[in-house]
Amino acid sequence: MSVLLDLLRVWDWGRRGLLLLGMMAAMLVGCAPKEKTAPVRVGAEVLAQNDFASLSGQRVGLIANHTTRVDTAHLADRLAAAPTVELGAIFAPEHGFRGTAGAGKAVEDDRDPRTGTPVYSLYGDTRRPTPEMLAGLDALVFDVQGVGARFYTYITTMGLSMQAAAEAELSFVVLDRPNPLGGAHADGFVLEPAHASFVGRYPIPITYGLTIGELARYIQAEQLLPGVGALDLSVVEMKGWSRDMQWPDTGRDWRPPSPNLPTWETALLYPGMCFFEGVRVSEGRGTDAPFRQIGVPWSPAAAQRVVDTLRARNLAGVAVDTTAFTPRSVPGAPAPRFEGERLHGFEVRVTDRRAVEPVKVGLHALHALHQRAQARGDTAFVSRPDHLTRLAGTDRLLTQLRGGASPEAIIASWTEAVSAFRDRRTPALLYGVGSARR
Repeated sequence: MSVLLDLLRVWDWGRRGLLLLGMMAAMLVGCAPKEKTAPVRVGAEVLAQNDFASLSGQRVGLIANHTTRVDTAHLADRLAAAPTVELGAIFAPEHGFRGTAGAGKAVEDDRDPRTGTPVYSLYGDTRRPTPEMLAGLDALVFDVQGVGARFYTYITTMGLSMQAAAEAELSFVVLDRPNPLGGAHADGFVLEPAHASFVGRYPIPITYGLTIGELARYIQAEQLLPGVGALDLSVVEMKGWSRDMQWPDTGRDWRPPSPNLPTWETALLYPGMCFFEGVRVSEGRGTDAPFRQIGVPWSPAAAQRVVDTLRARNLAGVAVDTTAFTPRSVPGAPAPRFEGERLHGFEVRVTDRRAVEPVKVGLHALHALHQRAQARGDTAFVSRPDHLTRLAGTDRLLTQLRGGASPEAIIASWTEAVSAFRDRRTPALLYGVGSARR
């Protein structure tokens, strides 16, 4: 009998052990990282995956920069190697084909050493392709990563190139890429045509919530440039992108689209912080945090008052701290404002990216700093009023600031126009709302 009891005890402990091992295995399976969802496939990758079939037999011009990638290769290299397509010309926007030229610096014509293709500048004396540049081409292909802000000049280059293609009777193909801010957000003054410039060409809000391909469709549908209505326009759509995706949801690495947007968080804040280009401050160029920190040649106490004001406004999705820095000449930011001078100011940090409303953040920051400048008797604070007006797309911002309007009143003044834009853009949309990956 004792032997039987011993055997039962061994069996019971073995059973318990097996159960325990099973529970541990289940826990490990539950804790194991889930399979990573495939990154969003951009239009260039979709086109290449189809062996460039839609361009077969054509001689194409490529509007491109360093963001024009197909996986790890440059699209120019892939096109040059494709047996059914001839790469006839490359066109470079602001910052150049390699993306290293500083903001506002003229880009020179060149020749791509890898493919031997001539590179024509679209950011120098010529801002749109000329008939001579387009001679012998069948199509223009646009593939440049934007940031979703109206004053980012790549979208002006796209529109002017669409216009040139229409005049030359060439087809125009946009290889779509994500709007880093997402496709649901639109905010800020709608540009008034009287204030159109290269840093704001279309009557759209500062953030417009369209992909580059959707914007091309909107430009054509609304005929925002003469002649584009007759353009043979097509968009190679992305795979796996939805309107509620911000950049981190795409699964793609961030490749800075220009030297002073080194991180996605910088690009998120940029549509509002760019206002500071129009006033007498450092917008952080020449530091490791451009467009995330603002510095002025004031005392630490004066900067602290601005920070206290901004903290009291409880801006959604961001935290504001005091900072001090000294701008230096660096690649992409030669001779920054206040170079070599110790500045005091504030830094904006993203704490909840989905809550951030970048234009409102920038407007509040500009308003607080403008108030402090007025209190100090700094009548030259708005040092570039024409540029501030071009960025805003209206002279109302400057008038409102000088007239003492509250931030809430300024924001309310653009709300109705933004709502109307949202309705008008609907036919241009290519993507719906999905379940954004966190």
